[in-house]
Amino acid sequence: MSRIGKLPVKFSSDVKVTLNAGEVDVKGPKGHLSFNFLRGVSLSIKDEAIIVTPNDDTKESRAMWGLARSVIFNMVHGVSAGFEKRLEMNGVGYRAAYADGRLTLFLGYSHDIIYAIPKGIEVVMEKPTVILLKGCDKQLLGQIAAEIRSLRPPEPYKGKGVKYENERIVRKVGKKK
Repeated sequence: MSRIGKLPVKFSSDVKVTLNAGEVDVKGPKGHLSFNFLRGVSLSIKDEAIIVTPNDDTKESRAMWGLARSVIFNMVHGVSAGFEKRLEMNGVGYRAAYADGRLTLFLGYSHDIIYAIPKGIEVVMEKPTVILLKGCDKQLLGQIAAEIRSLRPPEPYKGKGVKYENERIVRKVGKKK
């Protein structure tokens, strides 16, 4: 039995949820998201809460039960409060600049890296070495943050590179004489 799937997804009055044939639309102050929910589960709305139930007792339906509930919870949280990821750059000359929907990264290569930010993601430059990404779609936000980090992942000797805010880099000892 899914422990996550049993929990109803509660939403506030400023979030509007509509159920269509196989699709959930969630609108809120931060944006609009839709999800084609998975076969094997059914959805219902009661008292400002979305209830996800499996259609039968197969292994696939029980797996989709928890997944569908988690995706819907992230959608409701995203359109009401939003998500954010903070990336930090460590290294001499490592910095970034944002203008016109394009993030220009200076990461120690012989050229600048220009990364196009898709719609729905907001970029805030707190410092030239700290990038704050905001958005209502948790999956898209995580994908963009992972792609930016993969351009220069942190190395274990000096810790140079792009890392998440709370990421802990396991450091290695350098050469010994």
